[in-house]
Amino acid sequence: MNPASRYLFAAAVALSASACVTINIYFPAAAAEKAADRIIDEVWQLREAAPEAPAAPDTQGGTK
Repeated sequence: MNPASRYLFAAAVALSASACVTINIYFPAAAAEKAADRIIDEVWQLREAAPEAPAAPDTQGGTK
């Protein structure tokens, strides 16, 4: 085996080995649901606290 073939083979083995790595991240369901409920509650509180837009002034310039 010539040196170039050895480097190519080593690179192929390294690439194959690194392609098989999987990272799993698990989120606790209860904690995720609790966080989602908290966010929803905050959004509703912001929506309820926002003042309604005032009525638009009469822009026609006339009086009744």
